[in-house]
Amino acid sequence: MKRFVLIVASLLAAAPALAQVPAAGGPRVPASRAEIGLSFAPVVARTAPAIVNVYALKTTQRNNPLLDDPFFRRFFGDRGGPDVPGFDMPRERIQRSLGSGVLVDRSGIVVTNNHVIDGADEIRLSLSDKREFDAEVMLRDPRTDIAILKIKDGKADFPSATLGSSDDLQVGDIVLAIGNPFGVGQTVTQGIVSALARTQRGITDYGFFIQTDAAINPGNSGGALVDGAGRVVGINTAIFSRSGGSQGIGFAIPADMVRVVLQSALAGSKVVRRPWLGADLQQMTPDLAEGLDVVRPTGALVQNIFPGSPAEKAGLRAGDLIVTVAGLEVDDPDAFGFRFATRPLGGAVDLGIIRQGKPATLRVALEPAPETVPRDEVLLQGRSPLSGATVVNLSPAVIEEMRTIDAIKGVVILMVGEGSPAERTSFRPGDVIMEINGTPIATTADLQRITRVPARSWRVTLQRGGRVISALLPG
Repeated sequence: MKRFVLIVASLLAAAPALAQVPAAGGPRVPASRAEIGLSFAPVVARTAPAIVNVYALKTTQRNNPLLDDPFFRRFFGDRGGPDVPGFDMPRERIQRSLGSGVLVDRSGIVVTNNHVIDGADEIRLSLSDKREFDAEVMLRDPRTDIAILKIKDGKADFPSATLGSSDDLQVGDIVLAIGNPFGVGQTVTQGIVSALARTQRGITDYGFFIQTDAAINPGNSGGALVDGAGRVVGINTAIFSRSGGSQGIGFAIPADMVRVVLQSALAGSKVVRRPWLGADLQQMTPDLAEGLDVVRPTGALVQNIFPGSPAEKAGLRAGDLIVTVAGLEVDDPDAFGFRFATRPLGGAVDLGIIRQGKPATLRVALEPAPETVPRDEVLLQGRSPLSGATVVNLSPAVIEEMRTIDAIKGVVILMVGEGSPAERTSFRPGDVIMEINGTPIATTADLQRITRVPARSWRVTLQRGGRVISALLPG
């Protein structure tokens, strides 16, 4: 079971002194009182003021479980009656979540985990100096589990940390975790970077993480991984745990990915703009490597190419094996996704490939996925089973954002409102609506027009996960 937490990593500035050894190569006894007193305190003093506590509040409906029984609804209605035990319970309840965040700009810009503030009606930040502020969401990116917040009172000159480069980290570097575990208050723990480029964790779409053994626990989510110069090199997002507590395996989102989301937020974008390859990639296996005459079963195997995409224009073909991006090795599609997505838009990047057993290099343009069809976002209303669903027209940009769509055109469900008829009917984000009552659906306008008219029943045909599903639903 995955548990989400914060991890902050920091190199010990004085580590070189501690690492000194005599000419013989053996350990040595500290030569002075100053060496014995070496401390993490300067790094903590520089970084800790920029670490904030994030409190997210969400109001949810709570119904009496008896209301799920049609018999009780028939006699007492949806609200029940005073003679039925428990029907006087509150209709609403407040859910609270606690996490951490990092101030990265003196105007009050905060980076945290998306799962900390997901669905929140109110977000409040508490600074290390005990000041508290309301915050608003600038940009959420569920694909990386990063959210960018802004303190509403932007007049104050807030402390801030500097984003560094996660590529500067090495396995064995000393790190610190700073956050608010279990809500006890700001806490610092120390460990090392135990692995880099951890992929296939199933935590985010861009599965490429820094692993550390610094003690982290629930409540740490959203904090910073800091190097010895006080630069943030990662945002911690998850732990591996069977007990719910720290067991020495935590994962942080690299700062290079965080920077992409932050730059989109500062540019005023409502979605994160990243380079788009326009190709489906597959994990390599020993069997595939043998068939392709490849020595090592690593890299990202190209399955198919999107027409008109940068991949097609660069000459990439199905069956090519991508092994490097800008000279950096990629072991699997997750590693490729990270390396490619963190390249700046504009210009081009060299991809190292193996084609029919021979190495080659292709230069691919770094362009965002185009919105070839206006998305025309619509919230469906009325008395249809799709009421409460937000739908958009498909385009390469939408397909790239959602990552779960096999269709290339049509209308897709972007969101499903909590407690809505669409949620109760089990519609999901990513469902592509193909047909309603025998009428093909080409645009959101088509779907909105059809669902406005009441019907006794609804025959809905959709595509989900590559499968076509048809269902008859009551009106």
